[in-house]
Amino acid sequence: MTLQNPNSTRSVPWLIIICGCVIAAMTFGPRSAMGFFQLPMLADRGWDRTTFGLAMAIQNLSWGLSLPIFGAIADRYGTWRVLALGGIIYAAGLWMMAVADSPALLHIGGGVLAGMGVAAGSFSIVLAAFARHTPPERRSMVFGIGTAAGSAGMFLFAPFSQGLISAYGWSDTLIIMSVMMLAIPVLAAPLRGSSQASGAGLQHAVSQSLADALSEAAAHRSYMLLVAGFFVCGFQIAFITAHFPAYIGDLGIDARYAVIALALIGFFNIIGSLAAGAIGQRYSKPIFLAWIYIGRSVAVTVFLLLPQTGTSVIVFSVVMGLLWLSTVPPTNGLVAVMFGTRHLGMLGGVVFLSHQIGSFLGVWMGGYLYDRFGTYDPVWWLGVALGIFAAVVHWPIEERPVERLQPMAAE
Repeated sequence: MTLQNPNSTRSVPWLIIICGCVIAAMTFGPRSAMGFFQLPMLADRGWDRTTFGLAMAIQNLSWGLSLPIFGAIADRYGTWRVLALGGIIYAAGLWMMAVADSPALLHIGGGVLAGMGVAAGSFSIVLAAFARHTPPERRSMVFGIGTAAGSAGMFLFAPFSQGLISAYGWSDTLIIMSVMMLAIPVLAAPLRGSSQASGAGLQHAVSQSLADALSEAAAHRSYMLLVAGFFVCGFQIAFITAHFPAYIGDLGIDARYAVIALALIGFFNIIGSLAAGAIGQRYSKPIFLAWIYIGRSVAVTVFLLLPQTGTSVIVFSVVMGLLWLSTVPPTNGLVAVMFGTRHLGMLGGVVFLSHQIGSFLGVWMGGYLYDRFGTYDPVWWLGVALGIFAAVVHWPIEERPVERLQPMAAE
């Protein structure tokens, strides 16, 4: 009997897309602006960069460890519940970070709680919901839109947060952002439903437990290569997000270029994410990912070897912005192609856990090695080498469904 794909008869649910995009922007924005809080916070509290770097590293690791759990809950019980919880946890974390008077409170609030909040409200959860409500032939495009929304958050929150810090101080700015996160539960209301209730895809005709899905993924060579490669993405972008403003200051370049740099990364990230969604719909996703990582390594190498000025910071930020989150649409798209959407939140979360382990190391090593050697150069060059490694592991990835889905996909 021929199985019909319910997605093939549905159009793109724009209300869900719009609300999901706003949530993605709100959750990704503050964590992208964390670098602006480093120097004023350390000046007030008397801490060193290792202390702040560890807090941001814990945040990234907490994000990664929590995401597969929140993804599985969203798959099972519905996206709205997870997003609403994420907004509340995120608000609590930012508030605790604002009032922290000891490294322990900073690590709990700005680290553990903020990381959990970002995980529960992240674009990974949002993109899984998009996939369940969108026809397969539109998914790459919709993934690009959702990722671009996170990029827009980075673009908007860079000048917004720096402006608030200048006007009200870093602590009050965090409290203002904390209150803003309480709007997420309201915005999440249209994203109701779970993978079981949505009927999003013919792959749901095959019953599969969570344990079976994990076992299948762990034995899938291409999936494991994807997991290994996404580690590098986290290492590179988390290091830049947390330490680039301080790095620019160390070069003696005017502080306004730090704001311009992150704003430009955010803006061109929008373009890069949308382009990645379109390219991933038409061309090989693994090969496209390999070229993205090669491009990042080349960009960092040129930036480090040429004279570093305000102009070079701007050019570097534009190039990195185009390559920043352009990895996300093809990466999530590959997981959906391989395994379908039944456990996409959880399986995508496992891939992102690798990303966040890389983020943890990138942020922590940035602070630790700076305090030890007085320079960020070792971490920059390690990122270049890892970019080449990521290109190598993505090249042999096969873009096709697992065997249990191939007979139905062919009907």
